[in-house]
Amino acid sequence: MRQRQVILASGSPRRKELLEQMGLTFQILPSKKEEKQIGETPAQIVEGLSRQKAQDVAEQISSDQALVIGADTIVVCDGQIMGKPHTEEEACQMIGMLQGKTHQVYTGVTVAETERSADGTNKIAYDTFSCCTQVKVFPMDETEIKRYVALGESMDKAGAYGIQGGFGTYVEGIEGDYNNVLGLPISALYQRIKNKIYF
Repeated sequence: MRQRQVILASGSPRRKELLEQMGLTFQILPSKKEEKQIGETPAQIVEGLSRQKAQDVAEQISSDQALVIGADTIVVCDGQIMGKPHTEEEACQMIGMLQGKTHQVYTGVTVAETERSADGTNKIAYDTFSCCTQVKVFPMDETEIKRYVALGESMDKAGAYGIQGGFGTYVEGIEGDYNNVLGLPISALYQRIKNKIYF
């Protein structure tokens, strides 16, 4: 019995660390395809984006049997989708929206299972799902918001924060999967792929 080739279609260091926690041996091959937002609900949007990433990489590889994992995360507050900030000013605005409220973090995950048939064609089967975690943030004043953004954690993160960093100081509590807030719900992912990893 050997492990099927596993590929993470993301350059996120947090997703890399989370996948390592599962004890998997994997390669990193980030998708470079320009993503198009499809769907109406947050769950539909992250699921669609994760599938685009997984599909892009799955169609490129030549492995006989592989599992390609694509993921995408968004933050939603008061029904508004929040991506990654482009400036510190924008990051402060996002944190200002989150403070004192409960918001939602959605991560969509797609597992693309590739298998090369006898005639050389590459068959791909997709399994897509999403998880939602509720995050409650303590009230923050302007000084606290600026102090947090000055840490430099905001710029590459949806919603302008990283719960595993300095922002954890202001999180009153969460309901759901903590790892989902980091960018990959590894427990739900493991349940999906545990019977596909080895053959």
